[in-house]
Amino acid sequence: MEDFLTLENQLCFAIYETASEFIKLYTKVLKPYDMTYPQYLVLLALWEKDGITLKQLGQKLNLGTGTLTPMIKRMVDKGWLEKVRSEVDERNVYIFLQEKAITQKKIITTQVANEIQLCNISMEEYNELMKQLKTLQTKINTRS
Repeated sequence: MEDFLTLENQLCFAIYETASEFIKLYTKVLKPYDMTYPQYLVLLALWEKDGITLKQLGQKLNLGTGTLTPMIKRMVDKGWLEKVRSEVDERNVYIFLQEKAITQKKIITTQVANEIQLCNISMEEYNELMKQLKTLQTKINTRS
């Protein structure tokens, strides 16, 4: 049991270190676009479904409004997004991609994909890792 308690045997630390390395990788790719990794996640979500509410976006990304609101403001200021308040219910704010985000999608995603490929992760490995991580996440979320 004592070996389990070492830092190098902690799954949480291995995940933390890996996440850190991924964020560094994405930061390098996104720097020319003056974009952060969390902002890239916002774009990914909106590239899947544009025109969702701030609340829906927060749920999709698992981010609270205190984190998401200033990030969206910066993205609006940089021309990536547009915020539109609902005329039916003023409590709802919809987030839309601007032309810049639409036209830059292919370039940004291609550069990200190229950088991931340089890590020598095969599609089979990638899919297996995704499956294992989703299973782990489900187990953690459904623990008693």
